[in-house]
Amino acid sequence: MKASLTLLDKSLTLLRYPPQLQHPSWQAWDAADEYLIEYVQSLPSYSTQSTISIYNDDFGALACWFAAHHISWISDSFVARQSCLMNLTKNGLQTDTIRFNHCLDLIETPSDIVLIKVPKTTALLEQQLIALQNIVTPTTQIIAAGKILAIQKSTLALFEKYLGPTTTSLAKKKARLIFCQPSTTLKHNSPYPTVWSTEKPAFRLINHANVFSRQQLDIGARFMLEHLPKVGNKTLIDLGCGNGVLGLHVLHNNQQARVIFVDESYMAIDSARENIKNNLPDALTRCDFIVSNCLDEYLQNSRYEPVDFVLCNPPFHQQNTITDHIALQMFSDAKKALTSGGELIIVGNRHLDYPAKLKRMFGGVKHTASNQKFSIYTATK
Repeated sequence: MKASLTLLDKSLTLLRYPPQLQHPSWQAWDAADEYLIEYVQSLPSYSTQSTISIYNDDFGALACWFAAHHISWISDSFVARQSCLMNLTKNGLQTDTIRFNHCLDLIETPSDIVLIKVPKTTALLEQQLIALQNIVTPTTQIIAAGKILAIQKSTLALFEKYLGPTTTSLAKKKARLIFCQPSTTLKHNSPYPTVWSTEKPAFRLINHANVFSRQQLDIGARFMLEHLPKVGNKTLIDLGCGNGVLGLHVLHNNQQARVIFVDESYMAIDSARENIKNNLPDALTRCDFIVSNCLDEYLQNSRYEPVDFVLCNPPFHQQNTITDHIALQMFSDAKKALTSGGELIIVGNRHLDYPAKLKRMFGGVKHTASNQKFSIYTATK
């Protein structure tokens, strides 16, 4: 992995988190980070006294570069936060000038400069721009950055709608900057969270802006719902839980079951908690909600005991990178968390090579069900 960012006579060592699982060709920053750094430092008004808000800093490159400032750092990703903390430590930088926030925190203090990495999820960007309406002033400098393909006319329209007049830079290394002049007269209410309902049973589901499959039940989860295990009075982990729909159905079907909801998205965990509270309030005492990279936080907490089932609909990307390293860590962590005889049950696209990888980890793997797009596998410890 390329680990040294050298720019403007300054060097940083930057790694993705967790570093031991990253491909050698990956790096923890991109051309948009470099373009943003060079532009900000060229501003006539720039000084180390400027306060900076940083949104969607995937691996902490921006926080490390501007660590001499008072920074408000905002992300929905637990993995991004762990990456940022790791890279700050690796470069001998202090963290006491950085306020770490997730995207549902109420931020009331304006900053001189707002830096935004355009996220993959348009709804997340929209929610962040809406939240910024309450804290920017006419003198706030708002600069966003992203790959050219990530900055569409619709992206610029969001900045115009919620904050004010917007222009873009020329492209550089396939990256582009967005400049927005905030207006205090624009005030719009948020359309988030998104709410929709299921049938049989009838659940009303709340979905914050960055939740996977925010607008409807995704087809992988829909297929998994047809093949949920009989949990009885045992404990199940809903790993990568999203809005918690799988665990919600497990709790409904098994009146004594305990479910642990785990996701790396703060918005996902908050959505899952709200969905249990609103649909099965009596089941809240049988639930835990954990923000974590895979099962790291679960396995490191001594009060949690081995579980009987792990349900998983694993992702095959990290930010914009297609990868199976997250799924492989999920499988490995699940094996550690399961009791002897416990079962990992996954749903995945049929073309993915999960059966061979599960067999190497667990030994026995059962093909539970398939349709035209997905397969469900059960691996027993």
